[in-house]
Amino acid sequence: MNAKEFKETFEKLANDGEVGEKYKYYTSDDKECAAQYGADSLPAMVLHRKFDESPLTSTNFALDSAKQWLKSSSVPVLIEFGDDYIEPIFGERKSAVFLFRANDDNDKSFQKVFAEAASKYNGEIIFAYSDVTGGIQSRLGEFVGVTSDMLPCIRILDPTKDMAKYAFEGDLNTLSVDAIGSFVQDFKDNKLSPFMKSDPIPEQTEAYTILVGKNFNEIAMDPTKDVLVKFYAPWCGHCKTLAPIWDDLAKELKDVPDLVIAKFDATTNEAEGVSIRGYPTIKFYPKDNKVKDFEGDREFDDFKNYLKDNSSAYKAYLEQKGDL
Repeated sequence: MNAKEFKETFEKLANDGEVGEKYKYYTSDDKECAAQYGADSLPAMVLHRKFDESPLTSTNFALDSAKQWLKSSSVPVLIEFGDDYIEPIFGERKSAVFLFRANDDNDKSFQKVFAEAASKYNGEIIFAYSDVTGGIQSRLGEFVGVTSDMLPCIRILDPTKDMAKYAFEGDLNTLSVDAIGSFVQDFKDNKLSPFMKSDPIPEQTEAYTILVGKNFNEIAMDPTKDVLVKFYAPWCGHCKTLAPIWDDLAKELKDVPDLVIAKFDATTNEAEGVSIRGYPTIKFYPKDNKVKDFEGDREFDDFKNYLKDNSSAYKAYLEQKGDL
């Protein structure tokens, strides 16, 4: 690429909506100045950073390649997760392996091994560490399903698959760089099963059934049952309005064989294949497991009429009573 073409590409970078405002751009034709910063020949791009190795030099001036170089070079080899790194991971939808540990664990052996792995596997996946208390780190821990009593632990987050999470099953007291490398490789080879958040399986004492991550498939996907599930968030105002209606529905239908009225706290539990975009969400899991979204009105009679039309268990019950 000649100097004119390079200048055009550089100007496009500076004006690009994705990277233009995130860097300061300067141009110079001073060869001695360039050499001081590792650019032995011109044209070249030199990136100055406040972390890790700096400056970095690139001679790949294709626009897309230059943009990718800037993006990948804008994060440290090992990130301490904070507000500044929401965009490089979640905004850019980059997979990342997280070490969750307490803030006073910086000198622990697993932290040092994790840092070594970050250097060795730099470029294959983003490496980050985080506590689960305070600010954005607390919200990350809540989202991932990692609490203080679970520390230390390692998770991979994949934003390209509805933020799927994968748990490292090894012992962090004997953690090795190779073990982390194998974990990352298994993830890249699609050999890992997603980790699902779950409350403990509760004792069922109400007319409705409480579903959690650990018992969801067993109950909702039971081919002998029709299951109507309310996915809710405890803080959601619309969920609170629906709660007494749902309780009454469960009490009314508690004697219907093979019909389950259930609820699922989607803030503390997850189920594979279930993606909840808003609260409350109602889904019907019939015996044939062809899941249906409930999209009607949400009054007591609306749910009963829906089940009359869609639940074979409820239809059989009404026919037996002569009420259909």
